[in-house]
Amino acid sequence: MKDLTVFLDEFMEKTGYPEDSRDTFRDMNRKLLASSQTQERFDAINAQYLSDDPAPFFPDLDALGESLGIHKYTSELFFFMYRAWFLRESYREKCISETVFWDSMTDLRAKLVECRDVYGINGSFVASWFHGFFEMTRFALGRLQFEKTEYSREEPYTCAGHSVQEDDKLIGMHIPSLGPLTVDLMLDAFKRAYSFPLFSDVRVPGTDWMPFCCGSWLLYPPHRDFLPAHSNILKFMDCFDIVEYTDSEEFSDKWRVFGKYKDAAPADLPRDTSLRRAFADRLLAGQKTGHGWGIFFFDGEKIIRQSQTEALS
Repeated sequence: MKDLTVFLDEFMEKTGYPEDSRDTFRDMNRKLLASSQTQERFDAINAQYLSDDPAPFFPDLDALGESLGIHKYTSELFFFMYRAWFLRESYREKCISETVFWDSMTDLRAKLVECRDVYGINGSFVASWFHGFFEMTRFALGRLQFEKTEYSREEPYTCAGHSVQEDDKLIGMHIPSLGPLTVDLMLDAFKRAYSFPLFSDVRVPGTDWMPFCCGSWLLYPPHRDFLPAHSNILKFMDCFDIVEYTDSEEFSDKWRVFGKYKDAAPADLPRDTSLRRAFADRLLAGQKTGHGWGIFFFDGEKIIRQSQTEALS
């Protein structure tokens, strides 16, 4: 596993792991290498992950970590750092650029930073999320992440005389917590997805347009009632026709805004950013939050929506 040891340092450097987190993962690597028994257990866990039924591998991985005095969040993130060594070779075999590989793997750093912020632990509390990257169905293309999905609503979505309907292919997107999401970064990501070879078969029937969709707490229409006008969340919402949304009594994504203060009472929430102030005020007033689902078409240069067709600016 000597080559893996070298790769781990390269991985943490290229994906921007905080300096004070890196020794945590080096320590786990040293402990795994300390005996043939721990290496064999880790190899067995890796084989389980690669099997047709990988579901049981997390408990075994957590138990191994516990035996080494390592928190399960750390063990789970480390495992996918290890798997990245093999994933890079799969990218090469499929002639996918190394830039896409490293951009995709930066999601592990995003989840590390979230875990540090929420729980003070170097690891990930959502490690099951990583499967899409390692199954090579989800890719980071610039600032956003994309994967194929299917239209599942009974009522077709129609725009500019063209429609998608149930079971038609779409490109779903995800927004990692990797800093500001500006209009320029959005447009750059949409263009990269539009030209990504593995997505070339996803088009609106009868056109060369690509249908994009997203389900997220970011796409909650009442945000327009309380977020500041300059908010990048509102600019992201402007890309979509939001065709459905739900209200929620509990803000399940509170941790995304408030980090370690996620369990604090509304009056005690930090107000050190405009986003936090807006949400703290809304929660203090007893008002709801929610989740929305949106869609738009993209022709390689501009967004095409029911309300209007425009280039982002």
